[in-house]
This record gives sequence, C-alpha cells and structure tokens, in this order.
Amino acid sequence: MKIIQVVGSSNSGKTTFIKNLIPELKKIGNVAVIKHLGDHTYHIEEGKDTTIFFDAGADISIGIDSHKAVVAIRKNTLEDILSMLFDLGMDFAVIEGFKKRSYPKIVIGSLHADKCILTNPDVSEVITSLNLFENFPVNKIV
Repeated sequence: MKIIQVVGSSNSGKTTFIKNLIPELKKIGNVAVIKHLGDHTYHIEEGKDTTIFFDAGADISIGIDSHKAVVAIRKNTLEDILSMLFDLGMDFAVIEGFKKRSYPKIVIGSLHADKCILTNPDVSEVITSLNLFENFPVNKIV
C-alpha cells in the first residue's frame, strides 16, 4: 500500500487537491483517505445506537445504510489505522495532515516540511511519481 501524505497550512488547498487526486488513484487501485483533525474533535451523533455501543466500550461500532458504512474505531493512532487499511487491501492511503510524521510528503502552499518530494504538483505529477512514495508496511514482519 502506497502512503501519499499531503500537508500544508490551513486553507492552502489540501482537501481540494486530494479530492482531485482520488479519482485518478481509483483508476489503478483502492483508495483510503485519513484526515488529521488536529485540534478539532469529530462528534458522533448523540443518542444513536452506534454511539451508545461505542460509549459502552465497543472497540468498533459500525452503522450501515443502503449506501455506506460509518465506523467508529477506538484505536486512533495513525499506525493502527494504516495497518487496518493495509489488511483491508487498500492500494493507496492518502493522509491529509500529520505534518510531523516522517513519510514522504506532497506540500501544498509554501509550508516547509521534512521529506518533501513534491511541492504544489498537479495530479498527473503525483501519478507519475508514485514510485517516490513509501510502501506500507515499511518494516512489518510477515
């Protein structure tokens, strides 16, 4: 699974860039996106059964409707989620944020970041540069 990390300052265009990147990656594999919420907390809807189950201690609580599944997972480290996505057979994990992590990065805007391999690229540049991104698991023992 290729890890494609996208970083930049607030309102630099990261989300728009990722939104445009997803359909191109989908042409060649399964895509998952991880969004670092930073100081924001995502609130699952109070009083709903899936929230009640999660609040009761379930490690994973899933709600399924006719179009999607919504999942609340107690494990919340980037590595745990990447491992889960790898086990689910994702070909690409696009990470928005987590600036301090040491994966090769795409920088949107003028932010300085370690391991920057592309700055303000267009989507086609990313597709032709996929070999520059790390595979997960990096050091996983099989």
